[in-house]
Amino acid sequence: MRIVVAVDKFKGSLTAAEAAEHLARGLGDGRPDVEVVRVPVADGGDGTLEAALAAGFERVPVRVSGPTGEPVDTAIAVRQGTAVVELAATCGLELLPGGRLEPLTASTLGAGQAIDAAIESGCRTVIFGLGGSASTDAGAGILTALGARLLDASGAEVPLGGAGLDEVATVDLDPALERVRDVDLVLASDVDNPLTGEHGAAAVYGPQKGATEADVARLDAALGRFAGLVRESTGRDVADEPGAGAAGGAGYAAYLLGGTFRQGIELVLELARIDDHLAGADLVITGEGSLDEQSLHGKAPVGVADAAARHGVPVVAVAGRVTVDDDRLRAAGIERAYALTELTDDQEESMTRAGALLETLAPRILADRPETETREQDRR
Repeated sequence: MRIVVAVDKFKGSLTAAEAAEHLARGLGDGRPDVEVVRVPVADGGDGTLEAALAAGFERVPVRVSGPTGEPVDTAIAVRQGTAVVELAATCGLELLPGGRLEPLTASTLGAGQAIDAAIESGCRTVIFGLGGSASTDAGAGILTALGARLLDASGAEVPLGGAGLDEVATVDLDPALERVRDVDLVLASDVDNPLTGEHGAAAVYGPQKGATEADVARLDAALGRFAGLVRESTGRDVADEPGAGAAGGAGYAAYLLGGTFRQGIELVLELARIDDHLAGADLVITGEGSLDEQSLHGKAPVGVADAAARHGVPVVAVAGRVTVDDDRLRAAGIERAYALTELTDDQEESMTRAGALLETLAPRILADRPETETREQDRR
């Protein structure tokens, strides 16, 4: 029996690679009758770098400015002229010193520095994984790192962060555009929010970055003002493009730089060469920490299910918790979902012992599939 384990991270508990490893152990990897193929995946947010490395990309260390200016030692992933840059790994929420949220001053400068490092290394395709950002700055930090000049009325550079956009009077994107002139920049994201408005970067994602109601109003106005200045000075109007509001507006900056948008999970699965792994598979196990309504909209499990459907391979899911009913899951191509809550009612235990619980849960998946042997005999 050949099983492809293509899971995303269990946030707060396990990386995607760790979750895949625990499932493989529980499935009896190493038995002569079971082959387990591990394919850690991500949806464009945190974990995208890890997924690229698991797919055979080389880790290239870089040092960048963190979300509030402190140095961060991180990495990009490189393979044959293509680089993967993960915003969360350069200036994400998890990198805030002491976990202190800074909704007005956190910046995407580090992400821009990582993109610059990828270009400097000779890469001409840069896949930019959006998600997990600490800032709401319309990607102004990214633009600045690549050479753009954002100046106030006196000709001085404006402060970094979303609040700094209040002071912008002059926008010069030409140096940044020249820097990426020969680069194919691809946005990988699981959201399609515009830059501003009720569905924009500040309104939807600002509160989880610590923004108060007043902060959200200020940031949304600043983003709109900045986009207006860009439109006046360059003629570029991309604020309403799908994903412009991703990662606090980092998607907006990527669009200004000529970037194209792709669903994150689709892109990651391509990098992982998922079709090669699915050929001849008997079963796919996907999953993530919480299998909920959001999972059905651009998240990893449904992306994996779509890929498996092309090969006629059945799919089941595992998750810390499952809040989607069976009919909705089947409509999304997932036969059945297994939750760690089936093994424990203690939420803390399901987080701290997620690996062990996955190993316990995995044999149930095999036990529930008596038809597999018949299908295997028919194939022979």
